[in-house]
Amino acid sequence: MTDYRFAVDVGGTFTDVFVFDEKRKEIAITKVSSTPKEPEVGILEGIKKTGISGEDIMQFSHGTTVGTNALIERKLPKTALVTTKGFRDVIEIRDGTRLDLWDAYNDVAPPYIKRRDRFEVTERIDYAGNVLEEIDVEEVRALGAKLKKRGVESVAVCFINAYVNGENEAKVKEILQEELGDVYICASNDILPEIFETDRMSTTIVNAVLGPTVSNYIKKLEGEMKAVGYEGDILVLHSGGGVMTSETVPRYAARLASSGIAAGAIASKYIAGLCGYKNAIGFDMGGTSTDISLMYEGELRITKDWSIEYGYPIGFPSIEILTIGAGGGSISWIDEGGSLRNGPQSAGAEPGPACYGLGGTEPTNTDANLVLGRLDTKLLDGLMHLDKEASLTAVSKRIGQPFHLEVAEAANSILKVANANMCDALRLISVRRGYDPRDFALVAFGGASGLHSAYLAKEMDIPNVIIPPYSGVAAAMGCLMVDVQHDITKTFLADAKSMSLEALEAEFSSMEKEGKALLEEEGIAQEDMNFIRYVDMRYAGQWRSLAITIGRELKSMDDALFQFHREHEREFAFSDADQNVEIYGLRVAAIGVVEKPELPKKIVQGTLESAFIEERPVYFEESDGFVQTSVYRRSDLPTGVELEGPAIINQLDSTIVIPPQFTAKTDEYRNIIIQYTKS
Repeated sequence: MTDYRFAVDVGGTFTDVFVFDEKRKEIAITKVSSTPKEPEVGILEGIKKTGISGEDIMQFSHGTTVGTNALIERKLPKTALVTTKGFRDVIEIRDGTRLDLWDAYNDVAPPYIKRRDRFEVTERIDYAGNVLEEIDVEEVRALGAKLKKRGVESVAVCFINAYVNGENEAKVKEILQEELGDVYICASNDILPEIFETDRMSTTIVNAVLGPTVSNYIKKLEGEMKAVGYEGDILVLHSGGGVMTSETVPRYAARLASSGIAAGAIASKYIAGLCGYKNAIGFDMGGTSTDISLMYEGELRITKDWSIEYGYPIGFPSIEILTIGAGGGSISWIDEGGSLRNGPQSAGAEPGPACYGLGGTEPTNTDANLVLGRLDTKLLDGLMHLDKEASLTAVSKRIGQPFHLEVAEAANSILKVANANMCDALRLISVRRGYDPRDFALVAFGGASGLHSAYLAKEMDIPNVIIPPYSGVAAAMGCLMVDVQHDITKTFLADAKSMSLEALEAEFSSMEKEGKALLEEEGIAQEDMNFIRYVDMRYAGQWRSLAITIGRELKSMDDALFQFHREHEREFAFSDADQNVEIYGLRVAAIGVVEKPELPKKIVQGTLESAFIEERPVYFEESDGFVQTSVYRRSDLPTGVELEGPAIINQLDSTIVIPPQFTAKTDEYRNIIIQYTKS
């Protein structure tokens, strides 16, 4: 009998598995090493480690870094671009910006498709969608023969003004499919029918270069899962915070470019909701990087301005996540000016921090925490042993001696710099967006977050830190808490006050029809379908827009305009109710509601003493050095117990530091709530 819901988050270092027993309302977790060359191997190893048969799995969902890694490592299939004559170099010209405006030598990464593989054809459509120049069929067939001879594995088709009329793109796609057979082909009008050719072309190209890779991965995973007895759908998390089934994943491959990191944001939203918070900042700190998200009034921030590599935007709606190079493996170093730095370089899994004993010699955040006594020398219930002497040597030699610091002071300095970097990132996603951190809770998860989160909350004046019971695998849990979702977008230019509501309704109805077809393809019943409408609005003459939710029975735009002015004031510190507002684009979120587990409350009886493990010296700057600190086993902490820092709480997948002047309390969901008690 199928009783288990499986969620798997495939990371660069570890593959995390979260299992919910629907019948017994119990949770099990495990971790295995990731297998980047064959990600499905790590997934199957994780399933095997749980001891659960594939036949007993009722639902399988996962987030994956397959797309992200393929783009970063440039392990991409041979791909061609077919575009309108005269527009071959749009993807190279881009929008003319740089990541560092003042560094003329810092070049943007090269395009995913080289110039020799970008081809022009004769065609033209005007701004209104009228066909000015038809496709030359023989020209396209000749191009198809050339692409076949070159061994092209994927093709992106992107014509100027195709966002308003995709007729010519559709013809070219059909002809090339006939000429090239099973080669993956996608057209911009199907992928992202929006104005601004750079964003549309870039998104279509990313979709094309990932299409074959993602398709092959899904096929392999489906085959392996069937071999172990699982016959259900494979749900894959996408950037927008929903899931797609294996049927539609290859079509929208670019949506998997941030699949893994979106899972953590979903988990933070769910955990904050359990604790009664509508405003929360998600803080996911792993071995290599830290991912930060923000939820306001119960909704995660969504953006369409994102990319894996700067200069190549992906126009699909995505949960806004800020990623910085700060993790347990981030390396501390001294720059040319003699200043202490931390990251973004990382020791990774191999050789890893010095304490891993795999050949690493550079001091990392993990080494610093071990030197200060915050980490035990035995992790993962004794399965992993850390070499403290190696950490002492690395920190002393690389940081302590150059700055004439004792090894503990050097380790503390390493963590202070790391924390400062992460606070800067927290400010970017909160204060810079017009949000006051004092109105938020910090949901901290990931293997390294518990070591740093209290200090970040103190610096940012965040009143509460929430650390979930399975913080090291929370991102995997997030994969179970989402619905099937597709986002249908369209450019729609109109004055917000004088526009025709009938025309707007007609566009939304057409988009909802498209969304319904996609959900039906996913196997979603009509009663489980939900559609949410958004309008992108901006002040006339500006290009920055804000997405505003509107109702399905629209009688006027007054409410939407009020929301727009209010949000514009918060986001940009400016609003003008007398200025003309125009609608720039439309979006429909087509949601197929999937049954989700309800995490159980768990009352643990006992006393604080029953959870006590040992006492050991731990360094805290606020206590002027090492102090004897109690260490507790998290699984034995009774519900509702309150303890005062300094204290250390150990669990299978992470370690939590409660510094002096902080208190920690467990709630009925086994979350630990940390608060700063002294101003």
